[in-house]
Amino acid sequence: MNTADSRVELSLDLTTTSALGPIQRSRALERLAGRLVDGVLTVRASAQRSQLQNREAARERLVAILAKAIAPPPARRRPTRPTRRAVERRLAAKHRRARTKKLRRPDED
Repeated sequence: MNTADSRVELSLDLTTTSALGPIQRSRALERLAGRLVDGVLTVRASAQRSQLQNREAARERLVAILAKAIAPPPARRRPTRPTRRAVERRLAAKHRRARTKKLRRPDED
């Protein structure tokens, strides 16, 4: 059977949908700008022979794309500094390593 016969296209107009709030809508429009045609997001599925399975696959793909697009941005990283003890340990290790390398050098006459 030709799977092109059972292909499904699912479209969602992001500019007019009432399923999204104003913040979510603006986030989705901004993040999906490359995928939208006149504000409409279209998902196709044709992997299965059954049209019902393709419908479900297209629906799941649309949900995943929208969920990723409307997710809030991650929290900003707060810069931290190493503790005094960590700095002391690092410097002590450098001194030990330098002393080891110095002992390996031939004696200078």
